[in-house]
Amino acid sequence: MYPACMESKFDEPRLAINRVYTRQGDAGETSLAGGQRVPKDSRRIEAYGTVDELNAFVGLARETAAGDPAQLELVALAAILLRVQHELFNLGSILATLPADVHPRQARITEAEIAQLEAEMDRANADLPALRSFVLPGGSRLNAELHVCRTVCRRAERIVTALAREEPVPAEAVKYLNRLSDAFFVWSRWASHQSGAPETLWEPNRAASGTPPSGGTLSE
Repeated sequence: MYPACMESKFDEPRLAINRVYTRQGDAGETSLAGGQRVPKDSRRIEAYGTVDELNAFVGLARETAAGDPAQLELVALAAILLRVQHELFNLGSILATLPADVHPRQARITEAEIAQLEAEMDRANADLPALRSFVLPGGSRLNAELHVCRTVCRRAERIVTALAREEPVPAEAVKYLNRLSDAFFVWSRWASHQSGAPETLWEPNRAASGTPPSGGTLSE
């Protein structure tokens, strides 16, 4: 999934995938980019596996954002999400590689990616009204999907943080995931704002033990 030869400018990738299954993982082990065999439930595998899961959810949100070509702002967000997918794959490549095996020109996360996320958050946040309450996922499909991205990103951040206590991990990996989870939150609000979808604000008394909402309850 994340071969060591995957280098960007860095270097262009040089690989050929001729067969998907190899039967080499049937005993519960897999290989890191340097060839080391490790259990599939090891912390490092869990780290880049969760980054891969996040990438899949970002792809789903990207397709939703790009769904209406007339919504130019959301199409622009789709382009940003595509870039994030490439960055997440670069991050997975580094996490799948032990520090001693990292190629000098192997694709990775740098301070440039972190700074770009911060700049994009600042621009999006400038268009948004101030928050007076916590928000709940929903109001639009894209909003909900971006919140799923946010929560999976937080999980990836927790796992990479735990891995960093056990093994060397680039500091930029944790910083990037931290900023990215914040970006998903801002983008979820921004996407709703651009499409005119209402934000769902948290109302503690709408719990079953609180004040019943107007409209009564469902009949038995």
